[in-house]
Amino acid sequence: MYQALYRKWRPRTFDDVVGQSHITDTLKTQTAGGRLSHAYLFTGTRGTGKTTCAKILARAVNCEHPVNGNPCNQCPACLGIENGSILDVLELDAASNNGVDQVRALRDEAVYSPAAVRRRVYIVDEVHMLSTAAFNALLKILEEPPAHLMFILATTELHKVPATILSRCQRFSFKRILPGDISARLSYVSEQEGIDLTRDGAALLARLADGAMRDALSLLDQCAVSGGRVDQQAVLDALGLAGNLKTAHIMNAIRRHDAPGALAVLSELYAAGKDVSAVLDELASLARDLLIRKTAPQGGISLLGGGYDEGTMRTLAEGFPAERLLHILTLLQAALSNLSRSSNRRTDAELCLLRLCDESLDGSLTALASRVAQLEQAVANGAVCAPPDLGRPAEGAAPPAEEFPPRDGAPPPPSDRDAPPPEGIMGSGGAPALAAQAVPAGFWPELAAALRGRIPMMEYALISNSDLVTGVAADGVLTLYADSGSTRSVLDKPSVLQPLGEAAAARLGGPVRVSVTVGKPPAQAEEKAHDKLDDLLAFGKQFGNITIK
Repeated sequence: MYQALYRKWRPRTFDDVVGQSHITDTLKTQTAGGRLSHAYLFTGTRGTGKTTCAKILARAVNCEHPVNGNPCNQCPACLGIENGSILDVLELDAASNNGVDQVRALRDEAVYSPAAVRRRVYIVDEVHMLSTAAFNALLKILEEPPAHLMFILATTELHKVPATILSRCQRFSFKRILPGDISARLSYVSEQEGIDLTRDGAALLARLADGAMRDALSLLDQCAVSGGRVDQQAVLDALGLAGNLKTAHIMNAIRRHDAPGALAVLSELYAAGKDVSAVLDELASLARDLLIRKTAPQGGISLLGGGYDEGTMRTLAEGFPAERLLHILTLLQAALSNLSRSSNRRTDAELCLLRLCDESLDGSLTALASRVAQLEQAVANGAVCAPPDLGRPAEGAAPPAEEFPPRDGAPPPPSDRDAPPPEGIMGSGGAPALAAQAVPAGFWPELAAALRGRIPMMEYALISNSDLVTGVAADGVLTLYADSGSTRSVLDKPSVLQPLGEAAAARLGGPVRVSVTVGKPPAQAEEKAHDKLDDLLAFGKQFGNITIK
């Protein structure tokens, strides 16, 4: 009868366990020195070796001829424990034996001395499934166990185990196995089994296993059924995955905002029998790698999932700002979580790709931040320019009548409007400063562009919006007129005013003091206060037969 690979190649000694040397070395030392605890708790994700190490430890403590802490697997005790004929070593599933009655029966039986071996060992798998009453029943015997008794508890959800149980056990945390270790183990198993497994196929299986050796062996077993060569393409076909090349094509279409191209690749994969959730999951993994590469180009190399060549990763990373990658990853995660409840998974996947290609279809704040970042990048690269009449005068045009600030240091010419000075702006000796002048149209966009990255994003968004904040300058003072008190409270702090003053001073050629007030600039306030009824009455006075009373 055929036996699954993960069962056939289950480690039989501590030395055979892959990727958990920090645990196996300690257990070997304890077994060889006789310094054993009465209770162990093995915790970690699936397929990392918890139950395997529990069975090895149960044989090692009862082995008649141990070898450096490992069981010999040849003596009657080891063989009896392995084939289940010795009832002093019992493996329980807490998921199906989670009641208090089962634990009480176990407790009553545990006080008797073992019949065939030195120690009675109970392996309780998925111990977090025990009820509260069952945990309380187990607590007493863990607190005062007989000398011949040992408990080995295993769980994948440590937070569900009561603290009273944790404090009475030696806890060992099993980590995810590295892809390189999994790949090496798969190559060894395939060589022994006569499976033609290529290096790229083993690397892909190791990446798909997500740190679980049992999952990797199960996937290898599934891919080797055909009996042919197990390479990367064979793994993709057997598991119904899109593959790195197709995933990179979709991501490249998203980078170019090519919605038809992305939908065409998805349709091709769907027609070939690929699962749309697998396609989106691979896109999410690629977006994660690109985001890590973008934000941590040096220290994040070890965090990458792999599977893509350096040229592809570099090309894609250069075409995405970090804000857009964050938006892509957020949208993909949300779509994946909703696919399980969807009545039409293909339509949902297509809608997700449309939102990824065109951020204007997504009204979230993350999408808005991505669009703003792209616009800023386009402005910085010169792809988007201000109209010629908004910035400096066109070539050959006459210079403006007024300059701000005056090049020779002379005060600006007096304004024809007798507007009061803004609050907080005073000239020397306490006299009112000269009338305020509006900042030239080209000055404010340049100043806002210079502040990008120097002030927080929220404050930068306010300063960039002329409807919320308007700058007015006079006599070495730049006054920010905010639309409300809340806007003023956000901007009126040193982390904003100091960079703003430095940037303004660099462009105006002298020291600039920055203040924030609430209201409209003087020119706008006067225009708003102008009553158009006066214009109507003046128009009526042009006719002699109209009397104004």
